[in-house]
Amino acid sequence: MYFRLKDNISLRSWERVRGAVYYKEMPYATGVTAGELQILIMSDGEHDIEETEITDNLIKKGLIEPCEKGEHPSEWSSYKSYDNRYFPKMNLMITGKCNYNCLHCFNAADNAPLMTEWKFDELTDLLDQARDCGIHAFTITGGEPMLHPRFMDIIREIYKRDMFVEELNTNGYFLSQEKLDEMKETGCRPCIKISFDGIGHHDWLRNHKGAEKRTLDAMELCIKNGYSIISQTQVHRRNLKCLLPTAKLLNDTGVDMMRLIRTTDVPRWHENAPDSCLEIEEYYGRMLEFMSEYKDSGLNMDIIIWQFMRAYPKSRSYHLDPVLCASGNYKDSDPICKGNRGMIAVTSDGEVVPCMQMSGYFKEKNLHLGNLHDTPLHDLLSGGAYLDSVCADLHKQLEHSEKCAGCDYYKYCNGGCPALAILYTGSMLGADPAKCLFFEKGWYEKSVKVMEGWRNTTEINKEEPS
Repeated sequence: MYFRLKDNISLRSWERVRGAVYYKEMPYATGVTAGELQILIMSDGEHDIEETEITDNLIKKGLIEPCEKGEHPSEWSSYKSYDNRYFPKMNLMITGKCNYNCLHCFNAADNAPLMTEWKFDELTDLLDQARDCGIHAFTITGGEPMLHPRFMDIIREIYKRDMFVEELNTNGYFLSQEKLDEMKETGCRPCIKISFDGIGHHDWLRNHKGAEKRTLDAMELCIKNGYSIISQTQVHRRNLKCLLPTAKLLNDTGVDMMRLIRTTDVPRWHENAPDSCLEIEEYYGRMLEFMSEYKDSGLNMDIIIWQFMRAYPKSRSYHLDPVLCASGNYKDSDPICKGNRGMIAVTSDGEVVPCMQMSGYFKEKNLHLGNLHDTPLHDLLSGGAYLDSVCADLHKQLEHSEKCAGCDYYKYCNGGCPALAILYTGSMLGADPAKCLFFEKGWYEKSVKVMEGWRNTTEINKEEPS
């Protein structure tokens, strides 16, 4: 009997990943067994395959379908093998330019506007390289990405290569019905992350009069057009009192999720508003106060509190972000940051960084892991400083950090966030002090108490042996 790969899946392998499938517009590849891989490779409409339990299971999983001899899978679906390491996603800063000049921008090493931008022909070449390395999904960011003069052409080029945009980070200023219609026509329906920093505070932080109204109008327009919206809300001393009213406004507007982010003392923010930055424990305390009120508010919008908590009112459950490994899940072979390991971050001047939140720090400190104007993407994903950085595992961190090696909580926090570690210790292998404080000062227990009645998906057992 003849089979073909279904049109909504593609069959892939990479160095150290023997076989996996991408589903259309799902960012991560799903592994398959050696037996499944053999049948999937032969499911090309040319091989006569005996029906077995494996073929039955592959049909049930929606990976293959019976066909006539000579009925081939699509070019995208057909098996491809890459000799670089597996990276499913790219965070691509297509321009550093922005119509705002935000006081806290983590892309900047100083207060000068960023002027770097990818040329269109350079970007199309990079997209070819991404496709040829097996990258599947993109986060498009800036600066303000929609300020790029070829923004829609870039989106179209991604989809021409059977890749897709998972997320679009924007300040919302250039969103219009015409632009959304163009995106829908292309098949582009990303989650749109729009910055909004609280009722009465947005214009100040974004350094642009009228930004607040423009942003709220953009959110309403996107929701009307069926797009999923996440509000990215900076949290600092000046806007604490407006957070709950802002959450109510966003909830009533139809926003899917509010992401509260501690405005970190990166170079530009430290220069512009040093007294506004919340200390780490102050941040934990204020966010617990917010969650105590939000939990009983009757609002049903999901909440992410950066590096602290995720709360899901519809299921009455929550996740404590400092607990990267719940009890019994620790492996010292895991990467220090799974996010860095799964998404290559590319700045508007071609630099690769472990994550976009480190871009301004790397620029200020003159740190370089590689530049795509000088080195092909394939080479950066096959060896060298960038790969060494993002593939560093927990075992390597334990060798580097005496504090982590001697800590009973390490099996839960895994050292914390490398971006915060390098900011405060000068090394991505250092201990993230925010996570140290979370466990050492009892913020785990305080959080569990505040969230009583909701299900904790990140339980720890302090009696568990180290």
